[in-house]
Amino acid sequence: MIRDLSLAANALVPPRVVLFDWHATLVDTLDAMYHAVDDVLPQLPALGLMDQLLPPERSRSAHDARLVEYVSTHLQLHPKIKADRKISRTDIFEILFGDNEDAKHTAHEAFNEAYRKHYGEVQPFEGGELALLRELHECDVKLGILTNRDREFFEHEFAVVEDGAWLGLFDTTICGGDTFRRKPNPEPIRKALVELKELPGPACWYVGDSATDVAAARRAEATAIFFNGAGWDSAWLDQVFPGTPAHPHQPHAIVDSFAEFKCLFEAVRARAVA
Repeated sequence: MIRDLSLAANALVPPRVVLFDWHATLVDTLDAMYHAVDDVLPQLPALGLMDQLLPPERSRSAHDARLVEYVSTHLQLHPKIKADRKISRTDIFEILFGDNEDAKHTAHEAFNEAYRKHYGEVQPFEGGELALLRELHECDVKLGILTNRDREFFEHEFAVVEDGAWLGLFDTTICGGDTFRRKPNPEPIRKALVELKELPGPACWYVGDSATDVAAARRAEATAIFFNGAGWDSAWLDQVFPGTPAHPHQPHAIVDSFAEFKCLFEAVRARAVA
Protein backbone atom coordinates (compact mmCIF):
# COMPACT_ATOMS: atom_id res chain seq x y z
CA MET A 1 0.00 0.00 0.00
CA ILE A 2 1.40 3.40 -0.98
CA ARG A 3 1.35 5.56 2.15
CA ASP A 4 4.29 7.77 1.11
CA LEU A 5 2.91 10.74 -0.83
CA SER A 6 6.16 11.28 -2.73
CA LEU A 7 6.03 7.70 -4.01
CA ALA A 8 2.39 8.12 -4.93
CA ALA A 9 3.13 11.38 -6.74
CA ASN A 10 5.77 9.65 -8.87
CA ALA A 11 3.29 6.95 -9.87
CA LEU A 12 0.30 9.14 -10.77
CA VAL A 13 -0.56 11.26 -13.78
CA PRO A 14 -2.05 14.77 -13.44
CA PRO A 15 -5.83 14.68 -13.35
CA ARG A 16 -8.05 16.21 -15.98
CA VAL A 17 -11.01 15.20 -13.82
CA VAL A 18 -11.37 14.93 -10.04
CA LEU A 19 -14.54 13.28 -8.76
CA PHE A 20 -15.38 13.43 -5.07
CA ASP A 21 -17.57 11.32 -2.85
CA TRP A 22 -20.01 13.46 -0.84
CA HIS A 23 -20.81 12.08 2.62
CA ALA A 24 -17.80 11.76 4.98
CA THR A 25 -15.47 13.06 2.28
CA LEU A 26 -16.49 16.57 1.31
CA VAL A 27 -19.19 17.00 3.97
CA ASP A 28 -20.28 15.74 7.37
CA THR A 29 -23.83 14.38 7.45
CA LEU A 30 -23.03 11.55 9.85
CA ASP A 31 -25.79 12.17 12.40
CA ALA A 32 -28.61 12.01 9.86
CA MET A 33 -27.07 8.98 8.15
CA TYR A 34 -26.81 6.92 11.34
CA HIS A 35 -30.31 7.89 12.41
CA ALA A 36 -31.62 6.64 9.06
CA VAL A 37 -29.65 3.37 9.30
CA ASP A 38 -31.08 2.89 12.80
CA ASP A 39 -34.55 3.16 11.24
CA VAL A 40 -33.81 0.72 8.40
CA LEU A 41 -32.22 -2.23 10.18
CA PRO A 42 -35.30 -3.20 12.25
CA GLN A 43 -37.23 -3.32 8.95
CA LEU A 44 -35.04 -6.07 7.43
CA PRO A 45 -37.55 -8.87 8.14
CA ALA A 46 -40.48 -6.89 6.70
CA LEU A 47 -38.36 -5.99 3.66
CA GLY A 48 -37.62 -9.69 3.04
CA LEU A 49 -33.90 -9.13 3.50
CA MET A 50 -33.06 -11.43 6.40
CA ASP A 51 -32.38 -14.42 4.17
CA GLN A 52 -30.39 -12.16 1.84
CA LEU A 53 -27.74 -11.42 4.46
CA LEU A 54 -24.29 -12.59 3.43
CA PRO A 55 -23.26 -15.92 5.02
CA PRO A 56 -20.32 -15.41 7.41
CA GLU A 57 -18.00 -17.61 5.33
CA ARG A 58 -18.42 -15.22 2.39
CA SER A 59 -17.52 -12.09 4.36
CA ARG A 60 -14.30 -10.28 3.45
CA SER A 61 -12.99 -10.44 7.00
CA ALA A 62 -13.78 -11.59 10.52
CA HIS A 63 -14.75 -7.99 11.32
CA ASP A 64 -17.35 -7.98 8.54
CA ALA A 65 -18.68 -11.38 9.59
CA ARG A 66 -19.18 -10.10 13.15
CA LEU A 67 -21.09 -7.08 11.84
CA VAL A 68 -23.44 -9.32 9.83
CA GLU A 69 -23.95 -11.64 12.78
CA TYR A 70 -24.73 -8.75 15.14
CA VAL A 71 -27.20 -7.15 12.74
CA SER A 72 -28.92 -10.46 12.04
CA THR A 73 -29.34 -11.07 15.80
CA HIS A 74 -30.14 -7.57 17.05
CA LEU A 75 -31.41 -5.71 13.94
CA GLN A 76 -29.17 -2.77 14.80
CA LEU A 77 -25.54 -1.74 14.60
CA HIS A 78 -23.22 -2.51 17.47
CA PRO A 79 -22.97 0.59 19.71
CA LYS A 80 -19.20 0.76 19.14
CA ILE A 81 -19.68 1.11 15.38
CA LYS A 82 -22.02 4.05 15.89
CA ALA A 83 -19.69 5.57 18.48
CA ASP A 84 -16.70 5.31 16.12
CA ARG A 85 -18.64 7.10 13.31
CA LYS A 86 -16.30 5.69 10.68
CA ILE A 87 -18.42 3.52 8.39
CA SER A 88 -20.93 4.68 5.79
CA ARG A 89 -24.34 3.19 5.00
CA THR A 90 -22.97 2.13 1.60
CA ASP A 91 -20.25 0.07 3.22
CA ILE A 92 -22.76 -1.29 5.75
CA PHE A 93 -24.99 -2.53 2.95
CA GLU A 94 -21.99 -3.94 1.08
CA ILE A 95 -20.97 -5.90 4.16
CA LEU A 96 -24.52 -7.13 4.75
CA PHE A 97 -25.44 -8.09 1.18
CA GLY A 98 -22.22 -8.40 -0.84
CA ASP A 99 -22.87 -8.55 -4.60
CA ASN A 100 -26.65 -8.95 -4.24
CA GLU A 101 -27.70 -5.87 -6.23
CA ASP A 102 -31.43 -6.42 -5.70
CA ALA A 103 -31.07 -6.65 -1.92
CA LYS A 104 -28.89 -3.53 -1.83
CA HIS A 105 -31.37 -1.66 -4.04
CA THR A 106 -34.17 -2.51 -1.59
CA ALA A 107 -32.04 -1.44 1.37
CA HIS A 108 -31.07 1.85 -0.27
CA GLU A 109 -34.70 2.62 -1.08
CA ALA A 110 -35.66 2.00 2.54
CA PHE A 111 -32.79 4.22 3.62
CA ASN A 112 -34.10 7.04 1.41
CA GLU A 113 -37.49 6.85 3.10
CA ALA A 114 -35.86 7.00 6.51
CA TYR A 115 -33.33 9.69 5.59
CA ARG A 116 -36.17 12.01 4.57
CA LYS A 117 -37.01 12.36 8.28
CA HIS A 118 -33.49 13.29 9.36
CA TYR A 119 -31.59 15.19 6.68
CA GLY A 120 -31.03 18.94 6.57
CA GLU A 121 -27.87 19.96 8.39
CA VAL A 122 -24.59 19.71 6.51
CA GLN A 123 -21.10 21.01 7.24
CA PRO A 124 -17.78 20.79 5.37
CA PHE A 125 -15.97 17.70 6.59
CA GLU A 126 -12.75 19.53 7.48
CA GLY A 127 -13.23 23.21 6.72
CA GLY A 128 -10.67 23.86 3.96
CA GLU A 129 -12.57 22.23 1.12
CA LEU A 130 -13.72 25.45 -0.56
CA ALA A 131 -10.17 26.75 -1.06
CA LEU A 132 -9.09 23.40 -2.49
CA LEU A 133 -12.05 23.22 -4.86
CA ARG A 134 -11.34 26.73 -6.10
CA GLU A 135 -7.68 25.86 -6.70
CA LEU A 136 -8.62 22.78 -8.71
CA HIS A 137 -11.18 24.80 -10.66
CA GLU A 138 -8.57 27.46 -11.45
CA CYS A 139 -6.21 24.73 -12.71
CA ASP A 140 -8.82 23.78 -15.34
CA VAL A 141 -9.55 20.47 -13.66
CA LYS A 142 -13.11 19.30 -14.27
CA LEU A 143 -14.85 18.61 -10.97
CA GLY A 144 -17.66 16.24 -10.12
CA ILE A 145 -19.49 14.73 -7.17
CA LEU A 146 -20.53 11.08 -7.03
CA THR A 147 -22.83 10.04 -4.23
CA ASN A 148 -25.13 7.18 -3.39
CA ARG A 149 -27.38 9.79 -1.81
CA ASP A 150 -30.49 10.46 -3.89
CA ARG A 151 -30.78 13.81 -5.65
CA GLU A 152 -33.74 14.88 -3.51
CA PHE A 153 -31.41 15.06 -0.51
CA PHE A 154 -28.14 15.90 -2.22
CA GLU A 155 -29.37 19.03 -3.97
CA HIS A 156 -30.61 20.50 -0.69
CA GLU A 157 -27.32 19.72 1.05
CA PHE A 158 -25.29 21.01 -1.90
CA ALA A 159 -27.21 24.29 -1.94
CA VAL A 160 -26.83 25.05 1.78
CA VAL A 161 -23.24 23.99 2.53
CA GLU A 162 -21.28 27.16 3.27
CA ASP A 163 -24.32 29.18 2.15
CA GLY A 164 -24.11 27.93 -1.43
CA ALA A 165 -20.45 28.80 -1.98
CA TRP A 166 -19.79 25.47 -3.70
CA LEU A 167 -22.42 25.98 -6.38
CA GLY A 168 -20.85 26.65 -9.76
CA LEU A 169 -17.58 24.87 -8.96
CA PHE A 170 -18.69 21.43 -10.16
CA ASP A 171 -19.19 20.32 -13.75
CA THR A 172 -21.30 17.25 -12.96
CA THR A 173 -23.10 15.60 -10.05
CA ILE A 174 -24.17 11.94 -10.16
CA CYS A 175 -26.59 10.80 -7.45
CA GLY A 176 -27.79 7.42 -6.27
CA GLY A 177 -30.98 7.43 -8.30
CA ASP A 178 -29.23 8.45 -11.53
CA THR A 179 -28.05 4.88 -12.19
CA PHE A 180 -29.64 1.59 -11.18
CA ARG A 181 -26.32 0.23 -9.90
CA ARG A 182 -24.67 2.27 -7.21
CA LYS A 183 -21.08 2.28 -6.04
CA PRO A 184 -19.06 0.01 -5.86
CA ASN A 185 -20.37 -0.63 -9.36
CA PRO A 186 -18.41 1.60 -11.79
CA GLU A 187 -21.56 2.79 -13.58
CA PRO A 188 -21.78 6.16 -11.73
CA ILE A 189 -18.16 7.03 -12.56
CA ARG A 190 -18.66 6.07 -16.18
CA LYS A 191 -21.81 8.20 -16.35
CA ALA A 192 -19.90 11.19 -14.95
CA LEU A 193 -17.16 10.77 -17.54
CA VAL A 194 -19.71 10.61 -20.35
CA GLU A 195 -21.25 13.85 -19.12
CA LEU A 196 -17.80 15.45 -18.94
CA LYS A 197 -16.87 14.10 -22.41
CA GLU A 198 -13.82 12.38 -20.91
CA LEU A 199 -12.51 8.86 -21.38
CA PRO A 200 -11.84 6.45 -18.52
CA GLY A 201 -8.25 6.25 -17.40
CA PRO A 202 -5.71 7.37 -14.78
CA ALA A 203 -6.29 11.08 -15.53
CA CYS A 204 -9.64 10.69 -13.75
CA TRP A 205 -9.11 10.73 -9.97
CA TYR A 206 -11.88 9.58 -7.66
CA VAL A 207 -11.57 10.64 -4.01
CA GLY A 208 -13.65 8.77 -1.44
CA ASP A 209 -13.61 7.61 2.16
CA SER A 210 -14.59 3.95 1.81
CA ALA A 211 -13.50 0.64 0.34
CA THR A 212 -16.63 0.94 -1.80
CA ASP A 213 -15.27 4.12 -3.37
CA VAL A 214 -11.91 2.50 -4.05
CA ALA A 215 -13.59 -0.52 -5.66
CA ALA A 216 -15.72 1.71 -7.88
CA ALA A 217 -12.69 3.69 -9.03
CA ARG A 218 -10.61 0.62 -9.78
CA ARG A 219 -13.45 -1.03 -11.71
CA ALA A 220 -13.88 2.16 -13.74
CA GLU A 221 -10.13 2.23 -14.54
CA ALA A 222 -9.81 5.53 -12.66
CA THR A 223 -7.20 6.56 -10.10
CA ALA A 224 -8.46 5.63 -6.63
CA ILE A 225 -7.57 8.13 -3.88
CA PHE A 226 -8.64 6.92 -0.44
CA PHE A 227 -9.55 9.80 1.88
CA ASN A 228 -8.80 8.57 5.40
CA GLY A 229 -10.81 11.27 7.13
CA ALA A 230 -12.03 8.75 9.71
CA GLY A 231 -8.45 8.17 10.88
CA TRP A 232 -8.34 4.41 10.31
CA ASP A 233 -5.08 2.91 11.59
CA SER A 234 -2.60 0.90 9.53
CA ALA A 235 -3.93 -2.46 10.78
CA TRP A 236 -7.42 -1.64 9.48
CA LEU A 237 -6.07 -0.32 6.19
CA ASP A 238 -3.98 -3.46 5.67
CA GLN A 239 -7.04 -5.62 6.34
CA VAL A 240 -9.39 -3.73 4.03
CA PHE A 241 -6.81 -3.12 1.30
CA PRO A 242 -4.72 -6.32 1.20
CA GLY A 243 -1.90 -7.09 -1.19
CA THR A 244 0.56 -5.05 -3.20
CA PRO A 245 -0.12 -1.62 -4.75
CA ALA A 246 -1.02 -3.40 -7.99
CA HIS A 247 -3.78 -5.41 -6.29
CA PRO A 248 -7.18 -4.58 -7.83
CA HIS A 249 -8.64 -3.61 -4.43
CA GLN A 250 -5.83 -1.25 -3.49
CA PRO A 251 -6.10 2.54 -3.63
CA HIS A 252 -3.45 4.25 -5.73
CA ALA A 253 -2.84 6.70 -2.87
CA ILE A 254 -4.07 7.39 0.66
CA VAL A 255 -4.44 10.89 2.09
CA ASP A 256 -5.39 11.64 5.68
CA SER A 257 -6.61 15.18 4.99
CA PHE A 258 -7.34 17.61 2.19
CA ALA A 259 -4.06 19.35 3.01
CA GLU A 260 -2.33 16.10 2.04
CA PHE A 261 -4.49 15.81 -1.07
CA LYS A 262 -3.45 19.35 -2.07
CA CYS A 263 0.22 18.42 -1.62
CA LEU A 264 -0.26 15.28 -3.71
CA PHE A 265 -2.07 17.15 -6.50
CA GLU A 266 0.57 19.89 -6.63
CA ALA A 267 3.44 17.38 -6.58
CA VAL A 268 1.97 15.40 -9.47
CA ARG A 269 1.46 18.56 -11.52
CA ALA A 270 4.97 19.81 -10.75
CA ARG A 271 6.55 16.51 -11.75
CA ALA A 272 4.61 16.54 -15.05
CA VAL A 273 5.84 20.04 -15.88
CA ALA A 274 9.47 19.39 -14.91
